[in-house]
Amino acid sequence: MADENRMTERQEGTDRRPSPSADRAAAEGREAARRGVSRGKAGRKGEEPGKTSGIKPAAAPSDRSGNKKEAAMPDTEKKTGAVSHKKPAGKKAGIAAACIAAAVLAGGGGAYAYMAQQYKEAFFPNTSINGLDASGKTMDEVKSMIASEINGYTLTIETGDGKTEQITGEEIGLHPEFDDSLDWILETQNPYAWLDYQLNPASYSIDAMVVYDEEALDGRIASLSCMDPSQMRPAVDAAISEYTPGQGYRIIPEEPGTEIDGAAFKEALGEAIKGLKSNLSLAEAGVYKEAAVRRDNPELSERLEALNRYANMAINYQFGSRTETLDGDRIHEWLTTDGAGNLSVNEEMAAAYVAELAAEYNTSNKAKTIRTSSGADLTVKGGTYGWRINQAEETKQLIADILAGESRTREPVYSQTAASRDGNDYGNTYVEINLTAQHLYMYKDGKLLVESDFVSGNLARGWGTPAGTYPLTYKQRNAVLKGENYRTPVDYWMPFNGGIGMHDAKWRGAFGGSIYRTNGSHGCINLPHSVAKTIYENIQSGIPVICYNLSGTENTKSTAAPAVPAQPQPPAPEQPPVTETQPSAPAETPAQPAGPGSELQTPVQPEAPAETPAPEAPAETPAPPEAAPPETPPAGGPAGPGSDSGNAGGGPGA
Repeated sequence: MADENRMTERQEGTDRRPSPSADRAAAEGREAARRGVSRGKAGRKGEEPGKTSGIKPAAAPSDRSGNKKEAAMPDTEKKTGAVSHKKPAGKKAGIAAACIAAAVLAGGGGAYAYMAQQYKEAFFPNTSINGLDASGKTMDEVKSMIASEINGYTLTIETGDGKTEQITGEEIGLHPEFDDSLDWILETQNPYAWLDYQLNPASYSIDAMVVYDEEALDGRIASLSCMDPSQMRPAVDAAISEYTPGQGYRIIPEEPGTEIDGAAFKEALGEAIKGLKSNLSLAEAGVYKEAAVRRDNPELSERLEALNRYANMAINYQFGSRTETLDGDRIHEWLTTDGAGNLSVNEEMAAAYVAELAAEYNTSNKAKTIRTSSGADLTVKGGTYGWRINQAEETKQLIADILAGESRTREPVYSQTAASRDGNDYGNTYVEINLTAQHLYMYKDGKLLVESDFVSGNLARGWGTPAGTYPLTYKQRNAVLKGENYRTPVDYWMPFNGGIGMHDAKWRGAFGGSIYRTNGSHGCINLPHSVAKTIYENIQSGIPVICYNLSGTENTKSTAAPAVPAQPQPPAPEQPPVTETQPSAPAETPAQPAGPGSELQTPVQPEAPAETPAPEAPAETPAPPEAAPPETPPAGGPAGPGSDSGNAGGGPGA
């Protein structure tokens, strides 16, 4: 052969020239290889972008008069309804093709040209038409293959819940119908480009090759069980789980349903039928309607984060050595969401929790247990002294703390505090008043500071001083106690139960014993001047005053009042310094309506002096000018009933 002779001559180093026919054949082979590779590259670069395999809208077949639509492939200028999906060669594939072409050129072009002649009547290698392998087959062989596939064709539909249904070709009038598409594919093949197809497969979609009755398919679709609305199960959106103690919330993933998108289903069926596929998985085909909210939904994730931030926080309330913890196990019940997904705290539930705290930890208006100075243990009922949570303000603060999403430890918001949270709430600084014994003790930091007899409310007139534990409301120097028929100036005024308080009584010559039974005060605790002064100088607002009755401690003997040091009278009434929160009304006028034990009630006449007459100045003698009214005192409890037996109700007055 000419090529062999040339190779032999080159090996032997001779100068013999090959025959003209051999030269011509070699040149044709090289040219063919060159043209084949170059056209293949042109085809790869010129394909239409965005084309994907699958059923395409049917294109009008070429007519014999030459009226053809523009080709999708660059290898030809005209085409029919066939659409090419040949992928462009990659870099490695191009390099490999160039290497093979170089080897062919080096070895001789005759063999390459010989192979090219086979593809004038057969389809290139790695060619598929409507999903069918047409590699190396002639047009008649492809038609025969398609007709064979259509004969007895059945498509099995696999539903998402594991059921199957079938559609046969006969039910939808399936039959082959060929136009010029197959001819066009062969015509546009450049035989010398076959090598490129060894490395880069090509696929074509031909609409007119497999045809079915559209109406028949619609009817068959409607009769499928999977299209029965009653058999469809909608997809379930992803959602936030219920609260789990100790864990909080999590996202529950969406659940796929079996509700079919009719348009997508019909499109998937058409593609499967035209490709003569035997099975169609509805789940893989993506014809089921998806959940509107998926697990990766940003808004869902944001809401989860917020819920867990609130649910994982804790508010630790300190009550002395005790701690009350509010955590997510309770807080999660209060969280609500509006239509826009905004979280808020249920105010009523928060308020109910604060009310529970108040019921448990408030000590105001609750009985106190005291070891009396006589050594007896006693439970004292009544009175307003003790801890009291401001429920309205604490509810606001609690909601703000929760919305801040940060754990914290604090005390609740109080409207009234006491001396101690552990043990007795009145602590070790207080005034102890034994109404039965008519004897008073003041303890400061646990040590007895002063003790004295006193005179309390007149029992004969129903003005007995009520028992109970009360906080000192305020203290005032140079006050005037007044009622309807009296005005009584005092040097030291210390109210603790509405208008009832402790004060000096310079007009009395004796204290203690049984004076109070018939010649007592209007409810106040009348003290010797020096004792009132000592107490005044050591007491502050809020200090507890414990009044009680204790049988067995009666005392019939009174004690003489100590002498009161003479005090120079100032030219004008003293303006009392504001050392505590003080009332704006006169001392005997409480800030709220008083009960039966109020100092506000007006007696028929002012109390008479006790054993040593020292009555208030006669009516014709003007009383000392009234002191300037102090500031409004904190509201105390009414001086009404609440007395232990022995002092039932307190009367008004000094």
